[in-house]
Amino acid sequence: MRNIWIMAKKEIKSYFSSPIAYAVVAVFLVLVGFFFFSLLSWFNSMSIQMAQNPYYYQQVNINQMVYSPLFHNMSIILLLMLPLLTMRLFSEEKKLGTDELLFTSPISVNEIILGKYLAALFILIVMLSLTGLLSIFTFAYGNPELLPLLNGYLGLFLMGAAFMAIGLFFSSLTENQIVSASLTFGALLLFWIINWASTSASGFWQNVLNYLSFFQHFDDLTKGILDTKDLVYYLSFAFFGLFLTHAVIQSRRWR
Repeated sequence: MRNIWIMAKKEIKSYFSSPIAYAVVAVFLVLVGFFFFSLLSWFNSMSIQMAQNPYYYQQVNINQMVYSPLFHNMSIILLLMLPLLTMRLFSEEKKLGTDELLFTSPISVNEIILGKYLAALFILIVMLSLTGLLSIFTFAYGNPELLPLLNGYLGLFLMGAAFMAIGLFFSSLTENQIVSASLTFGALLLFWIINWASTSASGFWQNVLNYLSFFQHFDDLTKGILDTKDLVYYLSFAFFGLFLTHAVIQSRRWR
């Protein structure tokens, strides 16, 4: 654990010693803030209109009308931004020629991978935590339900963790950071829209395509539905990405 923490601290310092982390976090917060206040303005106008009819006013739900679409927007922003955070983790080491020194150090491959991965997860937690400050407005002037809100953030974290594991894998394949980011984005986008093909499939393959889709599992979490199959999906995806990264690095060490 000590070596993992040392590696994680090194990577966190690297993030904040360059403009990458600041730029990614700033762009993420600006976009999320824009969507949040746009949805909140729309919610306020709809509430005023529905207040004229008691039946419709009872159906006003800030979680469904503001947070559910906000979480979907945030997931798409993460899809675009997280490859920029993972692209440098191994690609930069290879480009600078420090990868051989790193892999011949007393630190094991597993510790190197987990240290870099935890550093990326730390940036993700910072990003999500800062957006949580926006909820001060809704709790101050409204009555959102806390449990579905936390469920949505859990879904964003799990999805981001899966995204970063795949990004770590592609970063281990090439020394070119742009190539790494492009491959990561392409793979993530494929698994985001793969359920579209399920409309033309049937039976077994339709179920498989729906299960493989990031969107299909995330949609339930934004509605406050916590299902173990969704947790298993994201954790399995993250583990698979880390496993592939380990396989790539081990094969390079034995060349």
